[in-house]
Amino acid sequence: MERDACGVGFVADIKGVRSRGIVDDGLEILRRLSHRAAVGADPQTGDGAGILLQLPERLFRAEAARLGFDLAPNRRFAVGQVFLPPEPAARAACEHILEQVVGEEGQRVLGWRDVPTDASHVGQTARAVMPVFRQLFIRMRRVPPSAWERTLYVIRKLAENRIRDRGVDPTGHFHVASLSTETVVYKGLLLPRQLPAFFADLRAPDLTSAIAVVHSRFSTNTFPTWDLAQPFRYIAHNGEINTLRGNANWMQARRSQLKSAKFSGGLDRLHPIIVPGKSDSAQFDNMVELLTLGGRTLPHAMMMMIPEATAADSALDAFYRYASSLVEPWDGPAAIVFSDGQLVGATLDRNGLRPARWTLTTDDRVILASETGVIDVAPERVRAKGRLTPGMMFVVDTVEGRIVDDAELKRDVAGRFPYRKWLDKNVFELHELEGGAEPATIAGDELWRLARAHGYTDECAGVIVEAMATGGKEPIGSMGNDTPLAVLSDRAPNLPAYFHQLFAQVTNPPIDPIREALVMSLETNIGPDGNTFDETPEQCHQLRLDGPVLDNRGLAKIRAVREGVFDPVTLSLVWPIADGADGLAAAVERLCRAAAAAIDDGHNVLILSDRGVDARHVAIPALLALSAVQQSLVAAGTRMQAGLVVETGEAREVHDIAVLIGYGAAAVNPYLAIDLVGELVARGRVPGPADAAIARYIHALEDGLRKVMSKMGISTIQSYRGAQIFEAVGLDRALV
Repeated sequence: MERDACGVGFVADIKGVRSRGIVDDGLEILRRLSHRAAVGADPQTGDGAGILLQLPERLFRAEAARLGFDLAPNRRFAVGQVFLPPEPAARAACEHILEQVVGEEGQRVLGWRDVPTDASHVGQTARAVMPVFRQLFIRMRRVPPSAWERTLYVIRKLAENRIRDRGVDPTGHFHVASLSTETVVYKGLLLPRQLPAFFADLRAPDLTSAIAVVHSRFSTNTFPTWDLAQPFRYIAHNGEINTLRGNANWMQARRSQLKSAKFSGGLDRLHPIIVPGKSDSAQFDNMVELLTLGGRTLPHAMMMMIPEATAADSALDAFYRYASSLVEPWDGPAAIVFSDGQLVGATLDRNGLRPARWTLTTDDRVILASETGVIDVAPERVRAKGRLTPGMMFVVDTVEGRIVDDAELKRDVAGRFPYRKWLDKNVFELHELEGGAEPATIAGDELWRLARAHGYTDECAGVIVEAMATGGKEPIGSMGNDTPLAVLSDRAPNLPAYFHQLFAQVTNPPIDPIREALVMSLETNIGPDGNTFDETPEQCHQLRLDGPVLDNRGLAKIRAVREGVFDPVTLSLVWPIADGADGLAAAVERLCRAAAAAIDDGHNVLILSDRGVDARHVAIPALLALSAVQQSLVAAGTRMQAGLVVETGEAREVHDIAVLIGYGAAAVNPYLAIDLVGELVARGRVPGPADAAIARYIHALEDGLRKVMSKMGISTIQSYRGAQIFEAVGLDRALV
């Protein structure tokens, strides 16, 4: 049995018939996933367990009547499952703020209910940090039913921000597990068997539902807490989102461009959309929530965030290409169950690295879980069964009373707009562009002088670049790497040498970049990105590259392009040596100002170039320059208005390229290494012709990038870009 990964599953009545039996089945699934629940030194404290159900109207109406307040007819009420600080003053302050925000948004607080719990069923460690559990009942007013969930989202975000900004919850207990007219979540720092014993509601006969989503947590990238137990408001997740930092950073970069009339008062007051410091699953849920409430269906949102590998030139491929200009893929091994209270479904990542199996019974129940055997079903009652395949989506629509076929669902989403026509008109392929004037080839003594200036050694030229240009692969070594850390070296290594690529410690199994090349993609786009909420032809106005490494001819084409809205500009990284040691900081500041001014002037492709190094001029390290521009544009809210390309003499091996892409570059032109390949061909050290040798060198770099990405469980370069999956060793915090 699997014991080192989360357990996730759901059970649903296809026809939408609510029953106590669905709840009991859900709790049984959870109990049978107990072997996936991690525990620490306290054997009675688990990493977390929970269940998401349809709002139990009969139970809550009875409880409201007992407490003396009337629930609105026709389901015009919402219930919030709220975790509150145990300290009375802090709890009262949080409740007051939440009630205040409800009123400000035009809704009415009906009252509070103390959630009945039994702390004897909680481990000592969990009990020491246990919040107070209360349910908030809200009367929905002045908004149509289609806007109820969106209004409740705004209420929750404003309350969370206000509580955090005012510092009334110093212990961090406040958490809204659910606030909805459709669903309610019961969860906590519990073992699966403890959940129904702890929450008395889960044993109530009146607690009925047609959907039950459950999760048993094996915490990997965050410390277990009450609020990080799952399910979250929309999803339950088994796996790891390995591009998390980049996804959150790109979302922050999009802040100034996010516009939607659907959210009253605008989106700016709701930030941060992706709540920092939470688990990868929690932040994934934040994004799903925004996309869904912004007007997309839940399956549509899932397709945007976890794109599958598709056949080129298909309608589905066109949709995924278009969607990539609106939101970056959230990449990593994942089996995700999702529900909005009407739909319930599951999907796998493009590699299918997390299992999910389903069973359809003759009494119209669907059971899906991380493994089989979670519910006993007699063979004669099994109508159909199967497993999810890579990228597959399995959806039950309890309103329509049917299972929605994967192909039908994706065909509907991909057919909403003429995505292929939009792409053909607005996306320009690099090979379609007319060539521009290439810089003069650097050769002879000048090349070797520049190579020394950019930190090349004889080993770089003779062992690394020469081998890659000869065989099209990285050189193979043995006995490990015995070179000293960059900070301890007396050889003045380049800045990328101080950065070490992280690897996915909890990703099992790892991606094989050779066998699974079909589901890996180095395709990248350059240009401005649009508003995530809009779907118009102009949103995908970009340059498309087959890979992120450019030869000199390719960069010349980009520099000369004037098709459509494209307006590239080159920003120099070179500064006078005469400025002394303080000149570097001043040069970085000048570069950031120049980048901001270029965007203000309408330039939307910024080429950061260190050409021009000579006896009197030195260049800002390319990685430092790129990162400084990236961060300054993010802070100014203009980063998504331009693509960044790096033209550098420093980069020559895979790690150099990987670090630049990892910190935000859409493409890299290692011009000096490319000219070095030509020089090696001219000297007879590498088989010619030069163009073929350069192609082999670039192929080796891109194959190396696939290998690097696979170690982090990442399949697409668009997910890897800006993900910053590195640790810096030996650099001052002021620099990093």
